[in-house]
Amino acid sequence: MKYFAFLVDGGFDPLYITDIAVTCVIAALTIAFFLYRLRRKFAVITYLVIFALYLTSLFLGLNYVKDISHILLIVFSLLCVFENALEFRKLVGNFSSERHKDKGKKPTGNIDRKELYRKIDEAVRLLSKSKTGALLTFEKEQNMSEIMKNGTIINAPFSVELVQTIFFPGTRLHDGACVIRGDTIVAASVYYTPTTRALTGKYGSRHRAAFGISEVTDSVTIVVSEETGRVSLAYMGKLTPVLLDEFLNEFVDLMNKD
Repeated sequence: MKYFAFLVDGGFDPLYITDIAVTCVIAALTIAFFLYRLRRKFAVITYLVIFALYLTSLFLGLNYVKDISHILLIVFSLLCVFENALEFRKLVGNFSSERHKDKGKKPTGNIDRKELYRKIDEAVRLLSKSKTGALLTFEKEQNMSEIMKNGTIINAPFSVELVQTIFFPGTRLHDGACVIRGDTIVAASVYYTPTTRALTGKYGSRHRAAFGISEVTDSVTIVVSEETGRVSLAYMGKLTPVLLDEFLNEFVDLMNKD
């Protein structure tokens, strides 16, 4: 039996060394891809066994075994690539969509979301307690600049006091909705086209407006009833009543939804 076939006349044969090096690199990259990207443990184990067989036959000069294992490596690699082609395309697609999403976003600066959500929760609780009717819409991915044109531009930082002042009965801005982008109240007294859907139950103009805006944008709208003080959330064509103790969690969940 010929041992260490890569030794020729007492020296290293460059072709054998190159063959081993290239095979090792390709195998390492393939294993890393399967293990960390596609999470195929069985594929990794099988690939390692065949690769170990290939290296053993290469060192021991088992030419037939080497040729067979080499073919198996190629065939197995092709099978794994075809089997996982869809998942790989998904990975690339997600990466591309994320890049596209980030490109389309306007910079909003550093927002302390925890503090913002605390202020929103406090404002909603005070509005509910005083039975002050209110409509607050929080912009997400879809830009609402065109819709805000019929309102009054404010561009002021979100604060509990400002929200209470805007919706205080009798003020010029208390009718309509406030539109919030990030942590900024962009506009107030914005009027929405009410839903034309037939609704069961008693719904006022604010609730119908909240339904309407949720049907045409991906925004989240908070409705506070001036008759009962009850709070509801409108999102993607649905209006859901929420308890005050559960409001913040429900609101944050909707804001984080894709």
